[in-house]
Amino acid sequence: MSTLREFARHRYLFDQMVRRELRQKYKGSALGVVWYLVNPLVLMFAYSVMFTYVLHRPFQVHDYALFVLLGIVTWTFFQNAVTTAATSLLDQGALVRKAVFPRETIPAATVTVQLVIFVSILVLIGPIVFVVHGSLSVWILLLPFYVALIYAFALGVALVVAVLHAYFRDVAPIVGAVLLPWFFITPIFYRAQQFPGATHHHWIEPLLRWANPVAPYVDSIREVVFYGQWPGAAETAYVIGGAVLVLGVGGLLFRRMAGELAVVV
Repeated sequence: MSTLREFARHRYLFDQMVRRELRQKYKGSALGVVWYLVNPLVLMFAYSVMFTYVLHRPFQVHDYALFVLLGIVTWTFFQNAVTTAATSLLDQGALVRKAVFPRETIPAATVTVQLVIFVSILVLIGPIVFVVHGSLSVWILLLPFYVALIYAFALGVALVVAVLHAYFRDVAPIVGAVLLPWFFITPIFYRAQQFPGATHHHWIEPLLRWANPVAPYVDSIREVVFYGQWPGAAETAYVIGGAVLVLGVGGLLFRRMAGELAVVV
């Protein structure tokens, strides 16, 4: 509770960090946030062509390109939130050494910047999905809830990697290396039950769905937007529990290691 009170007292600093980062990202750009949609669109096109025409694996998904796009933009939010947060304390080393404020503010601001970009992209592509795929339903009202949960989950991971990288400078490169294979084992191009071999080896689907902590977040957002339905009680319980657990562990670890940050950065 004391951390929350300190964070509330310094919310102006947090707000300014987010605003400054967003201004720097869009400075001199005529299209602004639209540029952040270019990379997911390129990946969507490339992977759609690869799986549909080269590998001949469309995974029996209608409007497959939009299916892939939603998975990519959700993963991209998580990936960018973690990778930008990893070096954030070192990037703001001068501020850490000179001012007294909750150090969690720095990685939290970087994750929030990625959240703003993520939400902006969802606002741009959501109507397209609804029109093309016809998936608009009352369940879209739950989208902010699931977005908030992946934000909390990503923030928890970001706090861990940020404080660890401040002490051990190999953490950020390791995170970058881990995220690449993690991307391909996350059900972005397929549903877990459609993974090759899942029909014969029944352990593959639960492994892909539940052993990968990011998968339920990708699935839940895609279920609401692309399929227009509730992800289900099990998946909802998983993403709630995962967000609470990871954010709690990340906050606890960060506070335990934050005492020497002014020295190590």
